[in-house]
Amino acid sequence: MGVLSGQNALVTGGGSGIGLACAGAFAADGANVLIMGRNPEKLKAAASELAVIEGAGEINSYTGDVSSEADVAAAAEKASLNGRLDIAVANAGTGGLSPILVTETSNWDEVMQTNLNGTFYTIKHAGRWMAQSGGGAICAISSIAGVRTHRFMGSYCVSKAGIDMLVRNSADELGVANIRVNSVCPGLVETELASGLLQTEEVFNDYLDCMPISRHGVTEDIGQAVRFLCGPEASWITGVVLSVDGGHHLRRGPNVEPFSRMLFGDEITEGRINSGKPS
Repeated sequence: MGVLSGQNALVTGGGSGIGLACAGAFAADGANVLIMGRNPEKLKAAASELAVIEGAGEINSYTGDVSSEADVAAAAEKASLNGRLDIAVANAGTGGLSPILVTETSNWDEVMQTNLNGTFYTIKHAGRWMAQSGGGAICAISSIAGVRTHRFMGSYCVSKAGIDMLVRNSADELGVANIRVNSVCPGLVETELASGLLQTEEVFNDYLDCMPISRHGVTEDIGQAVRFLCGPEASWITGVVLSVDGGHHLRRGPNVEPFSRMLFGDEITEGRINSGKPS
């Protein structure tokens, strides 16, 4: 039997990438896992992949959006088999690149609603089930962008930095209920969301220059870190913001200026807006 046999886990954004790697790590140790996401076809394929892992517990899915508190609450309830939830991973997120001076309020709100509010909803509703059943472990997926500035990615950076403070505050508050709350800050990981960064040589090489361990990450690097923080091996660890980034956090944020110049032009990238009153 696996170390997590009989435990119930919820993973948001579990249909692919880091979320799927986290779900796979839990399943490999015997946990029952529910993955949540917006794409039912992707969830179905992911659930089939998880179900064939040797020793895996019960695998379920829930189609929903983390920007909806009602959806997150429903997913947490479904994951709580026999009224118990042991592990939750707030992974679902979205990105975006836009210079601050031209960032639309709607874009800012979308990033905050998905990344920061979605994490809040997950901690709130998973935490309620955990508090009722004696405790548990929650891990949020933050980012190197929450630790180091990334020019032209202000909304994303702020949402991830907000997650890390939310994690610390939640850990301080929920420890009395035997609930541990931590976050992992990935660096550049090979996922669908990061494909543009990986495929643009100038930007990718700049990322590598910022890493003492000079390689991009893979989803399993993050999944195993999350598995550790949510497992019994980490029973005295809470409020930790763990960088898993090849040491990127020791240096500076990456230079994604080429994307800004391509998408918004030189004037906006260089802060030269001379078109009259701002809109």
